Amino acid sequence: MLHDVKKLIYEHVRRQAKAYHVKELSRVLGLEREEVKEALRELVDEGKLVRVKGRYRLPETVDLVVGRLSVAKDGYGFVTPEAGGDDLFIPRGRLMGAWHGDRVMARRRGAGRDGRESGEIERVLERATGVVVGKLRFSRGFAWIDLENPRLPERLKLLPEGLSGVAAGSRIAARVLYPEETGGEEAIARFLEALGPGDDPKAELRAVVLKYDLRDAFPPEVLEEATRVARQPVAEKLAGREDFRDLPVFTIDGADAKDFDDAIHLRRLGQGRYEVGIHIADVSEYVREGSRLDQEALARGTSVYLPGVVLPMLPEQLSNGVCSLLPGEDRLVLSVIVELTPDGEVAGYRFAESVIRSRARLTYEAVESFLEGGDLPAEARMLADDLRELFALTQRLRARRVAQGSLAFEFPEVKVELDDEGRVVLLPQREAKARALIEELMLLANRLVAKDLSQRGLPALYRVHEDPSENRFREVAQALSRLGYELSSLTPKGFQEIIEAARGKKEAPVVSTLLLRALKLARYDEDNLGHFGLAFPDYLHFTSPIRRYPDLVVHRVLKASIRGELSEGRLAAWRRRLPEVAKHVSERERMAEAAERDLAKYHQARWALAQKGRVFTGTVSGVQAFGAFVMLENGVEGLVHISALKDDDYVFVPEALALIGQRSGHKIRLGDKWKVRIEGANPALRQIDLAPAEEVKDMAEEKKSEQSAQKRRRVVGPPEGKDRPERPVRLTVNRVYFGEWRGEEERKSNGKKRRR
Repeated sequence: MLHDVKKLIYEHVRRQAKAYHVKELSRVLGLEREEVKEALRELVDEGKLVRVKGRYRLPETVDLVVGRLSVAKDGYGFVTPEAGGDDLFIPRGRLMGAWHGDRVMARRRGAGRDGRESGEIERVLERATGVVVGKLRFSRGFAWIDLENPRLPERLKLLPEGLSGVAAGSRIAARVLYPEETGGEEAIARFLEALGPGDDPKAELRAVVLKYDLRDAFPPEVLEEATRVARQPVAEKLAGREDFRDLPVFTIDGADAKDFDDAIHLRRLGQGRYEVGIHIADVSEYVREGSRLDQEALARGTSVYLPGVVLPMLPEQLSNGVCSLLPGEDRLVLSVIVELTPDGEVAGYRFAESVIRSRARLTYEAVESFLEGGDLPAEARMLADDLRELFALTQRLRARRVAQGSLAFEFPEVKVELDDEGRVVLLPQREAKARALIEELMLLANRLVAKDLSQRGLPALYRVHEDPSENRFREVAQALSRLGYELSSLTPKGFQEIIEAARGKKEAPVVSTLLLRALKLARYDEDNLGHFGLAFPDYLHFTSPIRRYPDLVVHRVLKASIRGELSEGRLAAWRRRLPEVAKHVSERERMAEAAERDLAKYHQARWALAQKGRVFTGTVSGVQAFGAFVMLENGVEGLVHISALKDDDYVFVPEALALIGQRSGHKIRLGDKWKVRIEGANPALRQIDLAPAEEVKDMAEEKKSEQSAQKRRRVVGPPEGKDRPERPVRLTVNRVYFGEWRGEEERKSNGKKRRR
C-alpha cells in the first residue's frame, strides 16, 4: 500500500539524515523500484523530502524550511517550521505568491542588515484560503473584490460570471482561483454569492460557512434516507442485545442539548467494587457504511457548533431523534461495562451491543447544584446516591490519571450565544464538578476501547497527540524560567508539576498557556501513536458518534468484532481506507474549530461595541512590541495599543515578557491584573480596542519577592524576541487551541461538546 511505503521511506530517511538514490532505497528497504519512485514523488509534492542532484533528503539538510506562513498587515511574514526551531522571517516582496496561512517551503537566505535571519518562499505546498469575503468594486472595465482580511492581498480581479444585477459596494463571497490552477500569473476569483450588509449577523454567519467550506444544508436524498431509516422500529433490532432497561441509566448534558449520545449507570458489586456502564448511541446501526448518509457524514466530518446555530453531522431525524438517548425511550447502544475497585483501578471490562431506557435527563446545572448541597429535580431524586458515589469514584479516577502524568489544565470557558433578538450573551461555564464526572467516564471508555483494538491489531482511527519537539521544549522552558518556574523534563509529568506549582497564583493561566505552546496538534491517525497530553499509550474517540465521524468508524470495527464478522477482506478494506479518512477528518476538525473561533470573535467584538466606554478588570494575556493583550473576566480579549499608554514610553523586553516604561520602569507583564476601558471595536476585523482605566503600576517589588521564594535555574532558550505578526509572545489564555492542543474528551458546553 502506497501510504505504508511512503511512511517507511520517510522514517528511514529521517532517522539516517542522509541523501538516498532510488536504487539505494529500493535495496535497503526491500521494495520494488517503481513503488519507491511513486512514493518519493508524493513525498516531494508534500514537502517532506526534496530531490537534489538525483538524491532524496530532508528539506532542513539543504537550508529549506517547511511550515505555515503568517503574514503581517504590512506585507512581511514568518514561517513557523514544522520540524521545530525559530521562525524564519520573510521580507516583503519575497512571499512569491504565498498567502497567509499557506503551508510553504522556504529557503534560508542568511542574516540581513538587522542581524535577523531571513528567507524566501520557494513554493506553496498547501493553500489555506479557499473562499474570501469583501466588497464588490468596478474599475477600469473589470470587476474586483476588495478583501476584508488585512493579511491577504488587498484586492483580486473577479471573473464576470454571476455578477449581473449585483451592485457595486455589495459585500460578496468569492472562490479563489490560484495560478497553479489557472496557469495565469496571478490569483483571481469567481463570484459565489452576495451576502448582504456587513453589520448583519446573518450575513456574517453565511460568510463564515462559505469561508470554511462548511455544509449547512443536507441534500434531499440524504434527508429522505434519514427519514426512512428513522422510521425503522427499534423493537425489531433487539435480538441478541444485552438488556439494561431495568437499570437506573441516565444522561447528563447541557440545558439546551438535543442530541444525547452518552448515558451512564452505576451498580454496586460488593466488597466496595462497582460496575459502571458507559452507554454510547449505536449510530452505526442506522448509518450504514457507504450509504448516502455515511458519505455525507464523512464529508462533514464533525458537527459544527457556531453561536446561535448548529451544523450537525447527521440529519435531525437521527441526531435529535432515534439515535439520541432520550428519557423513557428504548435506544440501541454500544456499552463499555467496567468493574472498578474503590480506589478507581480497572479490575475488568467488556463491550456489548445493548439496549437501554434512560430514567432521567439531567443537566450540568442541576448536577452541579446537587453536588454543592442542593436537591435534584423530583423525577431524578432516586439517582442521588448513584451521583454521589459516581462523583467520588470519578474524582479518584482523575487523581490516578493526573498522578500518572495526564495534564490537567484549568482554563475559563465562555460560551458565546445569541438571545432571541440576536444580542450577544456570554455564558461562563461553571459546572466544573458535573462536567468532570462525565469527562472522566468518557476518557475511561475511550481508553479501554483503544487498548482493546490496539492489542488485537484491529484497524481504527486513533486520537494521537505526539510528544513536543526539543526546540519547543527549550523555548517554553526559557519563558517559564523568566516567571520563576523550572520545567525539568519533556514528559507529561514534568508539565503537570509546573501546572500544580502555579495553581492558584495570578500567573497560572499564563503558565498553562506557555506549556500549551510546546504541544503539538492532536489529530486522527490510523496508527496508535499515543497521547502525550493525557499520558495514555492508547487513546481514541468512541463516545460521540452522533457528532464525530471517527467515533462512528470505531463503532463499526468494535461491533464487527463483537459479532465475529471481522473477515480478512473487510479488515483489508478498512486498512486501505483509514489513512485518507484520518487526514480528511483531521482537516475538517481544524476548519470547524477555526470557524467557531472566527464567529465567536465576531460576536465578542459586537458585544464590546455595545459596551464602549465601560471599565472592566482583566488579565494581561499577551505582550508584544505594539501593545498588550488583555483578557476580561468574561473571556473577551482586546488590545491595549502602545499608543494608548500615555504615562511613559514603553518598550517590549522579551527576556522579561513585559512592556517596560523607559522613565518610570513600570512594567506590564503576563498575568498582571489591569483595569481597562473599552474604546471601540471592529466586528468585521474581529478587533477590540482597549485603553488603561488606571495608571500602570510598578509591581517589580511584588514580583521580586515572589521569585525569591522559588528555586530557579538557567535554561538555554530561544534567541532574542522579534516583531512577529501573529505568534510571538502573544498568548491567548482561555483558548486552548492556540497552544495547539485542546485537552481531551467531551467537555460539553451546554450541549455543545468540545473536541479534545
